[in-house]
Amino acid sequence: MTTSDTGTVSERILLPWHDPAPRSMALRIAAAAARSIVEDRIGAGELLTEAQLAEEAGASRTPAREAMVQLQSWGLVRLVPKKGAIVTAVSPAERRDLVDLRATLEIRGIQLVAGSAAERGRLTERLRSSLSAQQSALEAGDLLAFSEQDVDFHLRIVEAGGNAVVAELAAALGPRFARLTYLAVSGDGTAAALYRREHEALIRPIEAGDAPAFAAAVRDHIAAAHFPSAPRTGSGAGWVSGAGPAATEGTEGTR
Repeated sequence: MTTSDTGTVSERILLPWHDPAPRSMALRIAAAAARSIVEDRIGAGELLTEAQLAEEAGASRTPAREAMVQLQSWGLVRLVPKKGAIVTAVSPAERRDLVDLRATLEIRGIQLVAGSAAERGRLTERLRSSLSAQQSALEAGDLLAFSEQDVDFHLRIVEAGGNAVVAELAAALGPRFARLTYLAVSGDGTAAALYRREHEALIRPIEAGDAPAFAAAVRDHIAAAHFPSAPRTGSGAGWVSGAGPAATEGTEGTR
């Protein structure tokens, strides 16, 4: 990840499996496993072992063990002493907390750029490029690529605020965000198409420099995308900050 003179993150490895040259075998193993978990090819509740990961990677058990520690740091597994690592399930509470955190960071990012037409212009150009990539993924039926572009779209907004520490923290949650989106859009692509339309709607208040309108729009986007039974108010009032849509708390399934 690199940062420009203005503090805005301009280049980064979006997700671990995008890294063309991982710094270690452990990271290579972890990245491959993370992608499989995000795509649900390794499902919640499955046990990963050092022997299994090492054999699949053609490596020793030491980097496989380190890879499981990395997977836990990404929030994808829970280490079990002397057994291995169990793939975590995405609970309603985790879904609520993750998207609420992301929305808070996005709203702050737009507040910081709302007064600069030049910065808004650069951001919307990047977001429209992401929209184009989302459409290409939809047409190809590639829901992993779509989920990756969903992460890109939202992190671009977070990064717009120019706080490199915030951007780095948000990027570290990338695998969890990608998993949330993949689980939400897996199926016939209808949900993914809705995501893309709502992403396009999010750009309009950014272009206008209307931070309050963006805040309402992003809250309603979260309600529709991750908590579809929550009321859509057009004002963001259907979303309780820090708690998620009250109407759905404790009822949202993982798949």
